[in-house]
Order: sequence, then C-alpha cells, then structure tokens
Amino acid sequence: MTPANRTPVRVGVFGLLGSGNLGNDGSLEAVLGYLRAEHPEAVVDALCGGPEAVTTRFGIPATRLHWYRGEYRTASRAGAIAAKGLGKLVDVFRTAAWVRRHDVVIVPGMGVLEATLPLRPWGFPYSLFLLCASGRLLRTRVALVSVGAATIGNRPTRALVRWSGRLAAYRSYRDAQSRDAMRAMGVDTARDEVYPDLAFALPTPRASGPDELSAPSAPPGPVCVGVMDFHGGNDDRARAEEIYRRYLDGTIRFVRTLAEEGRSLRLLTGDQCDATVVAAILDAVDSPLVTAAEPSSLADLMKEMAAADTVVAIRYHNLICALKTGTPVLALCYAAKSDSLMAEMGLGAYCHPAREVDADRLLEQFRALEKRSAELRRTLTERNLAAARRLEHQFNSLTTTLFPATDHAPTLRKAP
Repeated sequence: MTPANRTPVRVGVFGLLGSGNLGNDGSLEAVLGYLRAEHPEAVVDALCGGPEAVTTRFGIPATRLHWYRGEYRTASRAGAIAAKGLGKLVDVFRTAAWVRRHDVVIVPGMGVLEATLPLRPWGFPYSLFLLCASGRLLRTRVALVSVGAATIGNRPTRALVRWSGRLAAYRSYRDAQSRDAMRAMGVDTARDEVYPDLAFALPTPRASGPDELSAPSAPPGPVCVGVMDFHGGNDDRARAEEIYRRYLDGTIRFVRTLAEEGRSLRLLTGDQCDATVVAAILDAVDSPLVTAAEPSSLADLMKEMAAADTVVAIRYHNLICALKTGTPVLALCYAAKSDSLMAEMGLGAYCHPAREVDADRLLEQFRALEKRSAELRRTLTERNLAAARRLEHQFNSLTTTLFPATDHAPTLRKAP
C-alpha cells in the first residue's frame, strides 16, 4: 500500500498500442500485469495509436498519440500536407505535456528501434524521439523494455532512433542482435541487458494438441498458418509488389497441397491489415478443410495454436505464440529477429525466407518438422521455463531502477 503522505507513482505507457497489432497489445498486457502485481498503487495511463481500444480492453485512460487525426493517411493535397506538418509541431508540446504528468514512462516491447517493415522517419521514430527527449528534459524516467532494434540505413530514421536510445533512462532488448544494432548505431549499451520478448510473460493456455502417448497411427492434427500482408521492408519498396505476390503464391500453394492431403488448416492473422491475405487464400483454395480464425488478442492466437499439431507463421508475435504454447513452428522469416528467436528456442533449422518463398522447399521443411514434433515439444518446454525466469529477473530489475522511492519490496511471482 502507498503511505498516506506519499502520492501514488504515475506511470505512462507509450507506443502504437490499440491500433490493431496483436503483438504490440500483448506487450502492453504483459507490462500491465507486472504493474498490477508489483505496483498496484501505480496510476497508469497511455499515449498511443488507438486510445479508445486501449481504454476498452485494458481499462486505463488513454490519449491519442498524434494531434492530426490523418497521421497514417498519405497526404497528397496541400491542405493535408500543411495539417500534417502542423501536427508535427503541435505534437512537440502535446508529448511534453503528457510526459510531465508522469514519474515513469514505459515503452513496452515492440520493434520500436527498427525499420524492418516500411517506416518513415517523421512517423513513429519522430514520436519516440519526442518522448525520450521530453523525458530527459523534464526528468521523467523513460524505459525501453525488451524492445527490438535493427541497424537502419536511412539517415534521418537512424539519427532519430539513435538519439531516442541515448536519451532513455533504461534500455533492454529482446535479443542480442538488437543490442548489437544499437551499439553499431552509436549508443553505449555497456549496461543494457537482453531479455526475452515480453509476450513470454503472458499466461499460457493449456495445450490440447498431441502428447507423447498419442498412438503412432493417429491421424495428423490441424495446422495453423499465420499470415501477413507482407511487402518487404524499407529497402524493398521498389519490389514490394513482387515480394508480396511471391509470398502469397507460395503460401497458397502450400495450403492447397496440405488441404488436398486431407489436412485441416486454420488461417491466423496478427494485425487487422492481414485480413486481405486471408481472403485471398480462401478465394484461391476452395476447401472446407481451410478455415479462418478472427483472433483479437495474443491469448486468442495461443488458444488456436495450442490445439494444433504444427504452426507455420510469418509475423514475429505469431511465432512467439506458437513457441510459448510448445507447438512446433516453421518460420517464414522477414527479418533477422525471427531467425534469432527460432535459434534461441531450439528451432533454428526450421526457418524459410519470406521474401523468397519456395513452396516445394517449404513443404519439405514442414514434413521434417513434423517428424521431430515430440522431441521439439520437449525442447520448447525447457526453453519456455528459462524465458519466464529471465523475464521475472527483468521485472525485478525494473522495480529497482524505475521505482527506487517506493517502499515496495519485489517478490518473485510464479511463472505463468
């Protein structure tokens, strides 16, 4: 409890939250779980992309990240361009005013220090810089917690990311290559730690897939296929449509082949924009064995994957959901973070390039994965326990670093 003579600590959470990306919202859910368990006295609110969705789902007050409501629409007319430019100026003062009201601001996970998907410097990198600069000027501690990073070629974006990292009071990364990338971009990472992605702290649904005692002659179970509206990254803009078409065609052929073999397939998304890919696959593969789920959270994704024999997925947090449920997964990798995650969890041999999908090779890897299913499930059980312990260590470290004035004595919570 908070002593009567002490005001509750004021905590802000910041990011592209409530905007339809299940992975981002899952990271927020993990941090809110930590705050409610270890700092129940904290008063929490958000500055985010989808404030209405965040308030509805998580029950915390939320403010819109950008003053200009058309921030994510392409501005082609003079009026829209002027309004967007004005919005960038107004956001300087809006962000500073929001930061001033807090003792601590947490950026929960997400790939906030990377540009592995199309990204403009004046979009989120600019917003993150405003946050970190305001925190330093106003003496509000800003923490980048288990974030993803990658070396960035675009100079303005790289500069904004570098200064955001330098100005943050606390940094931790979701893999070693993220820390290496920040070091390469000029940030002193000597005291920065690497921890698993925050989604590994979420509760895990009870597995309902096959167990080791299943009869060898039992028919193969369902396959979950996580899809993505994938057009490459910042450096792929010239061939974005080619990359998308190759990814989609390869995925359709993979799904059709398994359906013709009598396998049940469940299509899963990780962001609202992925619905168009699901529609394209269902239109191309006319089979009652191919159905689509409509997950609204990482918990929904994990329930689907826990019931599957095998998962094939492209989005980073879809991979995490499969790994966390202990379901063998084949990754379509669009960035080094996916390869790194799969290697860390003992499935490094089961990666396939998302930009160069080869359906024949994908099917070959899938069959090899299924042959080792029982062994890989045991491996994932061990790696998940290790990830939970590491995240528990991070939460205790956050308490020490961000809440030094509280009387709270951190206690080890039981791993989910």
